[in-house]
Amino acid sequence: MHLILWRHAEAEDVAASDLARQLTARGRKQSQSVAKWLRARLPDDALILASPAARTIQTVEALTDQYRVVRELAPNASVDDVLKAVGWPEGLAPTVVVVGHQPTLGEVAAQLLSGGQDPHSWALKKGALVWIASRERNGNEHAVLHAAITPELA
Repeated sequence: MHLILWRHAEAEDVAASDLARQLTARGRKQSQSVAKWLRARLPDDALILASPAARTIQTVEALTDQYRVVRELAPNASVDDVLKAVGWPEGLAPTVVVVGHQPTLGEVAAQLLSGGQDPHSWALKKGALVWIASRERNGNEHAVLHAAITPELA
């Protein structure tokens, strides 16, 4: 399974509710930049899941209109919520993209890539993504870093 964790792009600080926060003009440019990079590499059968927050939906819509909104990926989701939503390590699909929030996505990356040894969250810049692949080696399941990209490098 390939798991792509994509943090939403820059959003406004204030809105009627946290879920209603919209992307800024800079955030729209960030999401378009990363979407262009991802589109060139993403398999056609990728499953794309987004938090119900407006800023994640606007981020993912820079990539495609073929995505599912998953309530369990809302702000403050747990690592277990994310891993269950994607079916890690077997996967709901060979490639799953999660468009979500910090600190959750950083916590997922830290847990998977450290083999569960790092209890902290890794900082993911707004609009950045981390691409993790699961693989079996010597009868054990491992996570490996496939790619990491920020909007400025996309």
